Amino acid sequence: MAPDLIRIHSAAWVVPVEGAPIENGAVAVKNGILLAVGETARLGRQYPGATVSEHRRMALTPALINAHIHLELSHLAALAASPLDTTFTGWINRLLQLRDRLGATGELAEQAARCVAENQYRSGTGVLADIGNTAIGRSLAAFFPGRLLPFVEYLGLAERGLAKNMQRLDGEDDATLCSGHAPYSTHPRLLRRLKERARALGQVFPIHTAEPAAEGEMIREGRGEMVEFIRQRGFWDGSFVPRGSGGTIHYFRDLGLLDSRTLCIHAIHVADEEVRIMAGEGVKVCLCPGSNQFLRTGTPPVRTYLDHGMLPALGTDSAASNPRLSLWREMRLLAMAHPAVQAAEIFRMATLGGAQALGMDRHLGTLAAGKKADLLAVPLPEDVESEEQLYRYLVENGEQAELDRILQ
Repeated sequence: MAPDLIRIHSAAWVVPVEGAPIENGAVAVKNGILLAVGETARLGRQYPGATVSEHRRMALTPALINAHIHLELSHLAALAASPLDTTFTGWINRLLQLRDRLGATGELAEQAARCVAENQYRSGTGVLADIGNTAIGRSLAAFFPGRLLPFVEYLGLAERGLAKNMQRLDGEDDATLCSGHAPYSTHPRLLRRLKERARALGQVFPIHTAEPAAEGEMIREGRGEMVEFIRQRGFWDGSFVPRGSGGTIHYFRDLGLLDSRTLCIHAIHVADEEVRIMAGEGVKVCLCPGSNQFLRTGTPPVRTYLDHGMLPALGTDSAASNPRLSLWREMRLLAMAHPAVQAAEIFRMATLGGAQALGMDRHLGTLAAGKKADLLAVPLPEDVESEEQLYRYLVENGEQAELDRILQ
């Protein structure tokens, strides 16, 4: 190993995520891959000819992972510019009306999406899991400096559109990532086919899950706010069969959707029994605190997920339902809403949790030998002197930090 190709980055703290933070720590990097993580003195002895870069009063961390965003809705940010004064379905109506007026595609939509993606990367996010109905996310994937996973979202609850959606899905290239929108908007047979395809191809299957309380009422009883909304839109044709009891996770289990590559987005209105089912199947969860707060959809059972051995991921959702798209802000909002959850656990959600949810934890999400060297250098104040203070600062103040990116 040629020592001139190795660079050591040292800092006041190194945050491996798996394992305790290392005070006066360092990482050794070669060709964009981490060779070693440990104390600065040890790595200096191990690689005596390496070039050393010092990041004084900084913490070195993995890049963040945004496990849920809708880039194509970025030009609809006016919807989240002021507090919501309507219901969840009222907000959907406004979104559809504004999108009809501004257009779903075109220069405005593309520029707004690109701006959001650039800001995500600039603020420390290395991976975006983007959900979309247009080609905007797929076109941005080639330009995003990190990794952008563009999922094609399928909708259509009415029976009349099922055959067309099935035919379209059968024509998708195997490399195309596909998702179902939600149980209230996607036909159960289409959801089953989408999951079968994802399972056969070894792909992650994201789906909006138990976001509004009205979803559960529709699944159990076939009535309520969501049903009225769908009926007004002309898509309630009587083909949906209510379960009579249980919730969204029971419904997903009935359809065979649950396994370790299923990513349940939001997962707010989920009973303890459903969490046990999810944990047993290895299901992943992505929380979106900012969007939930704006839409007033409720608070997910975060502590219950953690107690069942589930590490949620974090996502920002879209600019149409979240006034500020920042994973740092998502961490802070989650900490404020769940004071019993430790800051270290929250930071793990924004890094390792996202990597696990997207099946990328072999290469990203933590600092360890063999992983990709996509690092953040976050400035720290002088009074950060302990592990607890370090994590608390990252979670509560990371959004204001002028961080640096380290890629080699």
